[in-house]
Amino acid sequence: MGEACKLSIPYRCFNVSARRAVHLPRQATGLPPASATHAGIDLPAQGKWLCRLKFRQINHLQNSAQVKHIIGAKPPTHPASPAAHPAPQVVRLQAVDANSAGQRLDNFLLRELKGVPKTHVYRIIRSGEVRVNKGRASADTRLAEGDLVRVPPVRVSDRIEEKAAHPAPAREFPVLLDDDAVLAIDKPAGVAVHGGSGVSFGVIEQLRQARPQARFLELVHRLDRETSGILLIAKKRSALTHLQAQFRERETGKTYLALGVGAWQANKKVIDTPLHKYLQQDGERRVRTTTADDPDGMRSITLVKLRQRLPARPEAGLPEFSLLEVTIKTGRTHQIRVHLASQGCPIAGDEKYGDFELNRRLQRHGLKRMYLHAWRLQFTHPASSERIELLAPLPPDLACFFPLS
Repeated sequence: MGEACKLSIPYRCFNVSARRAVHLPRQATGLPPASATHAGIDLPAQGKWLCRLKFRQINHLQNSAQVKHIIGAKPPTHPASPAAHPAPQVVRLQAVDANSAGQRLDNFLLRELKGVPKTHVYRIIRSGEVRVNKGRASADTRLAEGDLVRVPPVRVSDRIEEKAAHPAPAREFPVLLDDDAVLAIDKPAGVAVHGGSGVSFGVIEQLRQARPQARFLELVHRLDRETSGILLIAKKRSALTHLQAQFRERETGKTYLALGVGAWQANKKVIDTPLHKYLQQDGERRVRTTTADDPDGMRSITLVKLRQRLPARPEAGLPEFSLLEVTIKTGRTHQIRVHLASQGCPIAGDEKYGDFELNRRLQRHGLKRMYLHAWRLQFTHPASSERIELLAPLPPDLACFFPLS
């Protein structure tokens, strides 16, 4: 073999990993220039084979690196860059204000650490990382005004940070009552009351953006996304607990207007049938009636009063309808919808429990959504103790199909 093609470096140099070798200049490794061949390297047979293998690995890695550079792969972060060393998070002491007085520690932290999973919040409480007035506390500890809560640094997911960077759009809604303690709005149909599965934001998130000066805004109760009407929001924690107690003790009057398909036989009726929540195979939430001995059944009470009848229109393919005033004594998921359907009078336009073929015909006649509206709400004002009655007028999309008489 020609002396010009011999390598002058020892065989052990090829023990350098291929990954490191690709970053070294050819002069530093002692390898021949790219134009030289390796066929004439003066090494034992075993060494010649290994040498050829190393050259293939080096060429492959060099080509891969060039391809990655061409397609725009991200270069490694420089150790000195800010991205490599994010600003360290620090412990903070959060004072409990009047709006948070009486709240449980876990609920207080869930509000302070928005986006942090509940499991993580309970873990930092159990581990003692969270302190109240420098002492350990349990999740059910009730906070008092002026307490100092030690909130440790926590990491949030990229999804939560992205959500924080792009908050819900600010939006106001028609106001029925607005004072220092309570806000009542007329929620339109098609708007969720809060963000959740499949919904980035709802009424409460939009209101908080529209009213940045409001230190406290919390839902007192909920409405289905498809339901329009009165929605009550507390502006103080004391008002929230007072109003929720009224709902829990059935001291409020919640009356809906519902258009049932068919003839409601009784002028007045009480439906006292337990309801059972379950999930379908696709993960969709559903509710069905059940028996009193069902351990998972929840007692549900609905009062129904016939207000007006709409005769059938055979020429249009429409049956008889009954406009009902429905008052619920319990606030179960989909209570009115399931109770009316169980009586053979499903709500017109209900896509979950209604007559699906009829719903398609109703859309052609102008009813584009479920005919269910939270029409009247009675409660005791948490500050003045005055008995309040609110009325939300029937929205145009329902009034055009079947107006109130």
